[in-house]
Amino acid sequence: MAKDMETIVQLAKHRGFVFPGSDIYGGLSNTWDYGPLGVELKNNVKKAWWQKFITQSPYNVGIDAAILMNPKTWEASGHLGNFNDPMIDNKDSKIRYRADKIIEDYMANEKGDENFVADGLSFDEMKRIIDEEGIVCPVSGTANWTDIRQFNLMFKTFQGVTEDSTNEIFLRPETAQGIFVNYKNVQRTMRKKLPFGIGQIGKSFRNEITPGNFIFRTREFEQMELEFFCKPGEEIEWQNYWKTFASQWLKRFKIK
Repeated sequence: MAKDMETIVQLAKHRGFVFPGSDIYGGLSNTWDYGPLGVELKNNVKKAWWQKFITQSPYNVGIDAAILMNPKTWEASGHLGNFNDPMIDNKDSKIRYRADKIIEDYMANEKGDENFVADGLSFDEMKRIIDEEGIVCPVSGTANWTDIRQFNLMFKTFQGVTEDSTNEIFLRPETAQGIFVNYKNVQRTMRKKLPFGIGQIGKSFRNEITPGNFIFRTREFEQMELEFFCKPGEEIEWQNYWKTFASQWLKRFKIK
């Protein structure tokens, strides 16, 4: 699988689709630049999605919300308190992992249990499993682990000339909150009545402990998101409607 991914990366690079980020300076882990063909392909996908889900829809309208938002937004949404991953370090390899993922990978590969879910376990429960099963770091081969601790996934920066807690702001980890805070503005200015949707395309940022392969699960990524609002009791009906709608649209592009 790793060899296949390497072949895909090299092909994408040589054909002008995707280049490693900051390549002439040694690169930066988990960053990718879209080349001449890649950006055209990406723009075509965004254009097709926007036309189908926003422009041509009798229900939906679009917005383009700011990446930087008042920190109270993330406090109210629960991101400041709950948008965390369980982090653990191997003392020998100095590599950081998500504790739940190394447990799930171990259970799938060593125990044959691909349905085991570690998400939701307490830190103590995860550490007990790691210790009792003797789960080792795939790089160092040792079980010399730190304690599990909480790791917030949001990128923090500062607004203004001083770097103190009063000027802390965050790069948004999702586009949804920009839609939610503008719900009343959109409803009033566009005179929308339920049911209706608000969609946008934009960048989001998550400081993942263990990002994925190639352009999948990157720390900087682009979302095409639609939030649909309906009357209480109608949510299942509309959920089924949009599942079918999205599935049919994806099948046009041979995506399953």
